[in-house]
Amino acid sequence: MVNRFDVIVIGAALNGLAVAVALAGPSARRPLGVLVVDAKDPETFASSQFDGRASAISASARRMFEALGIWQELGALAQPMNEIIVTDARPGGESRPVLLNFGETDMGGRPTAHMIENRHLYAALYRAARQSSYISFVTGSAVASYGFGPGLAEIRLVSDMAYRTSLIVAADGRNSPAREAAGIAMVGWAYDQAGIVVTVEHELPHHGRAEEHFTPSGPFAILPLPGNRSSLVWTEKRADAERIVALPDNEFLVELQERFGSHLGAIAVVSSRHSYPLALFVAREFVAPRLALVGDAAHVLHPLAGLGFNLGLRDAAALAECIADAAALGLDPGGTAVLQRYTAWRRFDTVATAAAMDGLNRLFGNDNPILRLFRDAGLMAVNRLPKLKSYFAIEAAGQSGDLPKLLRGELL
Repeated sequence: MVNRFDVIVIGAALNGLAVAVALAGPSARRPLGVLVVDAKDPETFASSQFDGRASAISASARRMFEALGIWQELGALAQPMNEIIVTDARPGGESRPVLLNFGETDMGGRPTAHMIENRHLYAALYRAARQSSYISFVTGSAVASYGFGPGLAEIRLVSDMAYRTSLIVAADGRNSPAREAAGIAMVGWAYDQAGIVVTVEHELPHHGRAEEHFTPSGPFAILPLPGNRSSLVWTEKRADAERIVALPDNEFLVELQERFGSHLGAIAVVSSRHSYPLALFVAREFVAPRLALVGDAAHVLHPLAGLGFNLGLRDAAALAECIADAAALGLDPGGTAVLQRYTAWRRFDTVATAAAMDGLNRLFGNDNPILRLFRDAGLMAVNRLPKLKSYFAIEAAGQSGDLPKLLRGELL
């Protein structure tokens, strides 16, 4: 006997759980039957070690979490970004003139984003999924084979269990086996950069200020966490990042302090170090028969603006709405019309965002003195134009464009 579900989500990390909870969580008005499949044990994802990262949750993503009924839990663990500054800096230079500044006035009196550690995000989504009788989990066994339509899709696990569904949602990361099984290629390139992620505790309070220091090797971001702590995303050339991560603790702290500066007093590393290769890749297609891609399975972006997870949430919210609308009308939730609507909704936004992030990385990673002069002048000009600053603040808050219902705070 082959078990049947309305939707099968491959990948039990953040984006996969967001799709599952949107479609069948405790707040879903017309829940569908969802199966979440992962070769790993989801319980380990919510452990204190998770992956060392934190995410900037935009204002629209916050509304989505409110609609899903998990923001009350997350809000107590989140740090609002009350101010954002951008500088053009050099390692070791204490003088870092602010070129662009976003305060509460520019952001309509509310934070454009909150910083939350990924382990807290995962724990909240996982609990919401576990509370639903419409969401099932199969973990600890990888998918051995995929079959895509035309009638139903089917997966067969290494354990030889088989499951059928109207739609497979690939939320299985940048090296997505589901995407590869469907023959969808990725277009893009790897950067000669890696992002070092670490959490520090500092002597002085950050007052909710986020800092983005652009250096010749890449951005150095100081992102506020609750208490006197900050999450750092430190971009270096790949070889330099490997060298830095391998340093003894005392030498690592010296390198870090040089880039961090002394404006928040003495710092101490309070987490393990992680290094991630940086790249830009976008899937040629976001869908195939009986398959839809979300999150890193569809796109991998440079983290300089912290948009990666928010872009994945846009995917999850849009796809869930397409599926839910079709199911409410008695239509095939994995049919061609659903997949075409999802593609039209998400592809242009993703490609445009990817191109913008790539352009910014190349612009600010260039140490040409003439180019530095013009880009700094451009940022300072933006800083003096309130309407233009408000436009950028709205973009950063994820409140522009055709937003799915969940990102407007509405239930499906």
